[in-house]
Amino acid sequence: MKTYIGLILLIVLQVSCKSDSLSDKEIKVHTIKGKEIGQAVLTKLGGSLMQQMKSGGVKKALPFCNVAAIPLTKELSRTHNVTIKRTSHKLRNQNNKPNLEEESILKQYLASISKGEKIKPIVKKGQNGKVHFYAPMKLNNKCLACHGNVSKQTDSIIKSLYPNDKATGFKDGDLRGILSVTFND
Repeated sequence: MKTYIGLILLIVLQVSCKSDSLSDKEIKVHTIKGKEIGQAVLTKLGGSLMQQMKSGGVKKALPFCNVAAIPLTKELSRTHNVTIKRTSHKLRNQNNKPNLEEESILKQYLASISKGEKIKPIVKKGQNGKVHFYAPMKLNNKCLACHGNVSKQTDSIIKSLYPNDKATGFKDGDLRGILSVTFND
């Protein structure tokens, strides 16, 4: 009888452990969807920021980003039936503070980079039972006007909009943060 109960408990434990993991197919599907959503964020937010930069430089782009970045991200979240968040180890906007899982992913990426390893998107099931997609966001030269070694004037604008800013001093190719996508379905 004890053996029978032990066997049932073992099977229940295995089934419950499996429900926390994702199949290779699920990982592939969510990676593809996550990359598509990431591209949509880059197109919408990045495109809007570049328009602001062209029409008024940093003086116009920073206030636009301060007011429009989160609403644009929420709009894309609704469109794709997901929750999209941009977060970082060096925050500009405190409203983008990473949760514990995102903080763990950021540390993992930074550790990999310090070892010279390539970083790539991560798909995993969270403690909430939902599938999460995390992708590294790296800076390019276009981002450095606001995130690199900025001028005193730019720094003044940043500090007026984001008094606790930590998001400057980056170089081309540095990890700026992560895109965090939580699938609602």
